Amino acid sequence: MGIIRVNNIRLYTNHGCLDEEAKIGSEYKVNIEVKADLQKSAQTDELTDTVDYVHLNNIVKEEMAIRSKLLEHVAKRILDRVFHEIPMVDEAEVSVAKINPPIGGNVEEVVIVLKDVRKS
Repeated sequence: MGIIRVNNIRLYTNHGCLDEEAKIGSEYKVNIEVKADLQKSAQTDELTDTVDYVHLNNIVKEEMAIRSKLLEHVAKRILDRVFHEIPMVDEAEVSVAKINPPIGGNVEEVVIVLKDVRKS
């Protein structure tokens, strides 16, 4: 089993429950980690034998562009697509952070983390 991580994917989008969040948006940071058997790609040196991190990044960017009220919702959509589109992924974890959230205090970020495993 191996791990592929794509860290600190930075995006500007408009998630949140407040009307002003939908209008002005804010900065987000996403990390994604997937576990898969990487033994074949370690031997063959072929992209087709591994999890393409460009594909992971594209899934994150596309799902983050779709407005959600809750970060949990967008994270779940990201996980669902990873398992649907990349059959060799056995486990995945995604964290979505809202930078400088509008919660009435000096808070650097709010982060949610979701994990899932491939269902048989």
